[in-house]
Amino acid sequence: MPSTAPQLYAGVILRRSLAYLVDVLVIAILGICLGFALSIAGALTFGLLSPIAVIILSLWPIAYHSYFLASRGATPGMRLFDLELRDWSGKNVAPLQAVLATILFYVTVALTAWLILLVVLFTDRSRALHDILAGTLVVRRHP
Repeated sequence: MPSTAPQLYAGVILRRSLAYLVDVLVIAILGICLGFALSIAGALTFGLLSPIAVIILSLWPIAYHSYFLASRGATPGMRLFDLELRDWSGKNVAPLQAVLATILFYVTVALTAWLILLVVLFTDRSRALHDILAGTLVVRRHP
C-alpha cells in the first residue's frame, strides 16, 4: 500500500517538477502542430471552425494529462522520471479521478499563480492540494 511505504516518495518533488517540464514541452510542441492544423481547417472553412479551434486548443493540456493519467497511470514526463499516479489505496486511478485531478491542478494553479504548489513542501508524501482533493498520490514506480 503506497500510503505506508516511505521509499515510494523518495525524490518525488524534484522528479515531479522535471516531469512536468517535459510534459509542458510535449504539450507545446503537439499544441503548435494542432494549432497549425486547426488554423488550416479554419481558413478552409472561412473562419467557421475558428471558435471550435479555440475551445480545442484551450482544452488540449487537460485532455493530454487526463488521457495519460487515466489510461497509463502516468504522463510521458512522469514515466521518464519513474513516477505514476495512484489512488490512496495504491490502485490505478479511475478515469474520472484522473480528469478530476487534472482539472483541480489547473484550477488551483490558475487561482494562486503557482503558489499552491508549495504545499508539497509541507505535506507528508509530498502531496499537492489537487492530490489531496482528488484522493491521489504520486509515487515512484520502482523505488
